[in-house]
Amino acid sequence: MTQVRELRADTPVADRARLAPGRARLVEAALTAKRSRVTWGRRSPLLIAAVFVAVTAVVITATLLADGHRAGREGTPATAPGLDLKGMNARELLEFAARTVEKQPPLAEPRADQWIYTKETQEGNDAEFELENWLRYDGAERASYPRPGADDPGELETTELNLEGLGDEYDDRSPREMYRFLATLPADGEGTLKALREENALVDDRSLTQEGNDYTEISVLLDAYVQPPKGLAGLYRALATMKGAKLVDHLVQDEAGQYAVAVRFPEPGREGEKHADEWLLDPVTFEIVGERVIEDGEIVGGNAYVVKAVVNEAGRRP
Repeated sequence: MTQVRELRADTPVADRARLAPGRARLVEAALTAKRSRVTWGRRSPLLIAAVFVAVTAVVITATLLADGHRAGREGTPATAPGLDLKGMNARELLEFAARTVEKQPPLAEPRADQWIYTKETQEGNDAEFELENWLRYDGAERASYPRPGADDPGELETTELNLEGLGDEYDDRSPREMYRFLATLPADGEGTLKALREENALVDDRSLTQEGNDYTEISVLLDAYVQPPKGLAGLYRALATMKGAKLVDHLVQDEAGQYAVAVRFPEPGREGEKHADEWLLDPVTFEIVGERVIEDGEIVGGNAYVVKAVVNEAGRRP
């Protein structure tokens, strides 16, 4: 909490109207604890107070994300407040997620010379490691340490990218290009699919169906570092039209040890090989916090974001 206060020391104290939605979710979570798969025990006043403190911290962190400054995942709950995952399907969950994110206030777009800081945990080939990266919002440069996770990570190395100068020759786009395209998307699924097909930012794979190519483009945009709420809502509703989606009926733990809602999609063109993507959503904000690769029912790789933040220079952490 001290770090949160220092991060946005100039932010005015939230009034009752702004805190009301979060407080309502907290009350519902406390009162429905008896139905939860987690055994809370008798609902004593002390327990309810503890729930309020824990989830208030989550709400404050989510507010910082909505302002475009930081997304931290400390304190995510082991249950999704107000949701019974066993009683939902993937389409219903994605519609709930869309309604949740589109209620967030518009993001403040970063400046061209600001940097997107990400700290993520990755898993694959029986190894787990943590990465830190800085990417300029205009895609001009990327920075990282040569030996991430080591006691001596080395000197910060900066590489020129010029993503916005590549034109249509490559699929890579800057965070600014991704944000501005997402900001043009409608909030409905069919409208989003139409916009994606008209823009055709990625060259279609002729071996895939139209739905397979739609899913590929949606996947790229779901990985965007900065996402306007309305655009993300449109992506969720477009994703809900994809065939074969399955909702995991309980919260899972990602590579960072945080709880998440998991929605699984067969990988386009490889359904017969039992390959699938599993998108991980924060159970409070319903924003994308990671992705896992599934093969024959087993997790073979993935990543989970611990922190996303907008900072003023490479090497700075929030």
